[in-house]
Amino acid sequence: MAANFSLRVMSMPTMPQWMKVDTNANVTFDRSYILLAIAMYVIGLVMVTSASMPVAERLFDDPFHFVIRHGIYIVLSSIIAAFALQLPMSWWHNYSGKLLLLAIVLLIVVLAIGRTVNGSTRWIVVGPITIQAAEPAKLFFFCYLAAYLVRRRDEVMENIKGFAKPLVVFGVLAMLLLLQPDLGTVIVMFVTTFGLLFLAGAKLWQFIAVASVGVGALSLLAIFEPYRWRRVTSFLDPWADPFGSGYQLTQSLMAYGRGEVFGQGLGNSIQKLEYLPEAHTDFVMAVLAEEFGFIGICTILVLSCILVIKALLLGRKAVNKEKYFEGFFAYGIGIWMCFQAAVNIGASAGIVPTKGLTMPLISYGGSSMIIMTIAIVVLLRIDHEIRLQSLQATQANGASRKAPKKGAADE
Repeated sequence: MAANFSLRVMSMPTMPQWMKVDTNANVTFDRSYILLAIAMYVIGLVMVTSASMPVAERLFDDPFHFVIRHGIYIVLSSIIAAFALQLPMSWWHNYSGKLLLLAIVLLIVVLAIGRTVNGSTRWIVVGPITIQAAEPAKLFFFCYLAAYLVRRRDEVMENIKGFAKPLVVFGVLAMLLLLQPDLGTVIVMFVTTFGLLFLAGAKLWQFIAVASVGVGALSLLAIFEPYRWRRVTSFLDPWADPFGSGYQLTQSLMAYGRGEVFGQGLGNSIQKLEYLPEAHTDFVMAVLAEEFGFIGICTILVLSCILVIKALLLGRKAVNKEKYFEGFFAYGIGIWMCFQAAVNIGASAGIVPTKGLTMPLISYGGSSMIIMTIAIVVLLRIDHEIRLQSLQATQANGASRKAPKKGAADE
């Protein structure tokens, strides 16, 4: 596998192929994925440092507690990414069913022995390691869904049975997630699932009918669960109860308001001084808005949009090359990152109800950081395999043109 992934380097034969800076048309991976990830890593580390120091000082008597852990998560993500980069897409395809089973097992384990924080049981604790089971569940489910759409694409397009099968699997995962409870992850998976089914060619009436049922079910989940209903009502009018159900959102809106266009400057946020709960995780974008203003938020939006657009274009390119699994997987990653980023920023800005979702590659959180890094590595691997296939085809055509004709060789 590693041999297939390496490049032929003429001028520097000892340099690993994927590290070579190549300006010609034969480059076999897109460096912009790495640059985007590094940029978001750095911004995230700076913002977690700024946002977490007050609460870390109070809880652990060490202002750098969360910063050190976040740095460890980045290093660990990079190490895992180096291994994941060696996995061909055929491995993801062949093991998609086993990965889905692993996701279900993790969600069951977290319900049985998981750690409960603020009324939610979402974390598996293994010594110093804490795993949020919902994060790998998203990636593994999208991998399974991409493989399913390759096997059953005609069935999905022709009848309701093929359309409904992946929804049954989604229903099982959703039930386990709601028992934690984690409605935010369910909504992300719901939107990504329907986006993929639509791109795979599902009929519009099927899409509308099942989407209506799903939206209705999610609405009922919010209406009949008191804390979810409070989130919805506080989102509609947070100032009606600014010291109760609307407290978190009003503090976040104050941060946005203080930031204005250029912000108050790095480290000058007032809301992070434990006025705004979860300032370094779910609401890190509010602190960024206060310290860097509208310009800072636009910078993050541009980086995220570039990453999402590249993922969607890569998916289209893979499908056009008849690499359907790779194409659907890239589509799924793109939709997932887009929606999760939109919900995180939208929740902190009062555009959508609070869902407790992290900002990809920015917010504090080891499981989210690692899984999002693996997702970017998958995109990088898909791009590499497509480029390598095109390069090999070009070289083969060139070799066939240079080969002497049989008659000329006989003479």
